[in-house]
Amino acid sequence: MQKLIFSFLIFCTINAVSAQNSSISPTLLSHFKNNSDEFLGFDAFGYSYQIKNNVFSKVKDSELFEYKNVSLGKITKVDLQNPLKIVLFYEDFNSVVLLDNQLNKMTEINFSQNPTPIVVTAIGMSTQNQIWIYNTLNQQISLFDYLKNEYKTVSIPLTEPIKYYQTDFNTFIWIDKKNNWYSCDIFGKISLLGKIADFDKIAIVSSSEYLFAKDNLLFFRGIDKSNPSTVSEIKILEKTFDNFYYKDQILSIFTTTDISNYKIVTP
Repeated sequence: MQKLIFSFLIFCTINAVSAQNSSISPTLLSHFKNNSDEFLGFDAFGYSYQIKNNVFSKVKDSELFEYKNVSLGKITKVDLQNPLKIVLFYEDFNSVVLLDNQLNKMTEINFSQNPTPIVVTAIGMSTQNQIWIYNTLNQQISLFDYLKNEYKTVSIPLTEPIKYYQTDFNTFIWIDKKNNWYSCDIFGKISLLGKIADFDKIAIVSSSEYLFAKDNLLFFRGIDKSNPSTVSEIKILEKTFDNFYYKDQILSIFTTTDISNYKIVTP
């Protein structure tokens, strides 16, 4: 019996080490120079988006569209989920600007002018003419209808500060200061998705997968109940990088001077 238990422990240890040491080797697709202050990513139509000198731009071949709004200060966040309705967030002025596909201003919202006190620190495009917002005054996730100018809270107050967030049309996803990973749907249902590994930068892929950077190394983690410690290092060529972007199996690595695009197949 003792030999059987010992063999089982050795087997588990080997499996755990193998899981921690597994790796993914992506295929380099393209490499080009980056002259922006912040590269934001690509859309399905092949346009790239970036910020330089606080000017937001959209580029494809010889096409160039730009938008700047000096009166609102620094661009804090850009939501590119819908290329026909892009969201720019200016946190210092508690404002959001919506742009069309040629970067013409469609709507500008100053939340400080709303009858309900709102101070926004997180935004994202949602469904049915609504924007996700996190109101720090009541610490609640909310939805704001920018056509009707209607505001409604959907979540209970959060107990921990938000460390990272991202959104899709139906879900507000965040990681708190204790690295707990949550989601909230448009009806206010909050789900605990798991515990996130310590990270410098992160991108949530799904409710059970994410990519994260730590100490200039890049990793993929899939939450597997049978083996919750499964982490795979992504073997990119860059020794250091500023940020990364992942969508539809394309991984983009941004440095201060270059952008590399990889094809990646996750486990």
